[in-house]
Amino acid sequence: MKVNWKPGTMIYPLPAILVSCGCEENEYNLITIGWTGTVCTNPAMCYISIRPERYSHNIIKKNMEYVINLTNRNMAYATDWCGVKSGRDFNKFEEMKLTPGKANIVQAPIIEEAPLCIECRVKEIIPLGSHDMFISEVVNVLADDKYLDPETGSFDMQRADLLAYSHGKYFSLGEFIGKFGWSVKK
Repeated sequence: MKVNWKPGTMIYPLPAILVSCGCEENEYNLITIGWTGTVCTNPAMCYISIRPERYSHNIIKKNMEYVINLTNRNMAYATDWCGVKSGRDFNKFEEMKLTPGKANIVQAPIIEEAPLCIECRVKEIIPLGSHDMFISEVVNVLADDKYLDPETGSFDMQRADLLAYSHGKYFSLGEFIGKFGWSVKK
């Protein structure tokens, strides 16, 4: 039997990502984001949602760009820490010993330790209530070559050991079950 609950955000798991922002080193910041996803394939577009009171919100709103950095098991502590500490009070790159790197297109830094970095330019900001949604075009993707499949050149998520977030808890991705279309393949 199903039980009614009040409306809430129960779409889990989500990627646990670190968004890097800032156009100059003195404003670089990191923010942990769970509300993120793909919104379009062509052009490649995604979104992040941020509470307006968060320190990174104004940095991203001012510069209209950011980088989504996928995280993995090795980055789990930093991912959590950057979600509970404010960039107003800490230099998160220094505190977590993460390396800001140069993105190819946007001015916001990438995180060198991240397995995959997605450079984004904001197209629209939609105030939704508790969060503002930053709808963005993906302008470049940087993948750490140690996570590329040597035969196909594709990004190997299993080897990258990516983090997921589910209702207040972090998990690594589970075992591989099948690829798209396996249920109908003959």
